[in-house]
Amino acid sequence: MVRRVSQNSSIPFPAAHALRKLGRDLALARRKRGISTADMAERLFVSRDTLWRLERGDASVAMGTLATAVFVLQLHERLGNLAAPASDALALSLDEARLPKRIRRS
Repeated sequence: MVRRVSQNSSIPFPAAHALRKLGRDLALARRKRGISTADMAERLFVSRDTLWRLERGDASVAMGTLATAVFVLQLHERLGNLAAPASDALALSLDEARLPKRIRRS
């Protein structure tokens, strides 16, 4: 068996932590829906090993596999709003800081 080197070490710790949480949440959602690992892997067109890596939060799993898993679990609307401008607090505060302090009247 060929062992892959995980790319988790190349991403920031908070991002790796978020991926692990996402993987655990996806596994829980799958189990709550009564979908076996074999059935889920088949629906994702991946091996069970890849599904297990996804559910462990392995950063080397393809984004397309993640997106398909979210779709199968009917959570895809959340994925589409992940970086929505209206909920990006940092961008909104930066926009506010760029507003002029006062407006001149002509």
